[in-house]
Amino acid sequence: MDSIITEATALETVWTLVGSVDDIPVLGSRVVRTPQGDIALFRTAADEVFALEDSCPHKNGPLSQGIVHGHRVTCPLHNWVIELATGEAVAPDEGRTGHVPVRVEGRSVALALGEAKLSRGGCRKACGHV
Repeated sequence: MDSIITEATALETVWTLVGSVDDIPVLGSRVVRTPQGDIALFRTAADEVFALEDSCPHKNGPLSQGIVHGHRVTCPLHNWVIELATGEAVAPDEGRTGHVPVRVEGRSVALALGEAKLSRGGCRKACGHV
């Protein structure tokens, strides 16, 4: 996942190519290092790809080392469960980790890093969360 290629779309979203779906283990993750912080890419059993800030909202545990199940990841430190699509903690826990919009074309994975709002925020226009 070392190549970085950027492309501006008609909506002015800049997508950064970070690798292939095949670079991410099924029910696992890979980390992409960015100037804004580490991003964890997750792959579900159905080959869906999600990206979150690699930091649990509880005690900053490395979500990339957690267990992926369905559309959630369980933090390896204190078993908090986080929704992959939004970064929201599952009740009764509260909090949110940063979410990064993902685009998969064929087997290529790209991130909208400019649309990401890390440090406990949601993404912006690229996928509709706020």
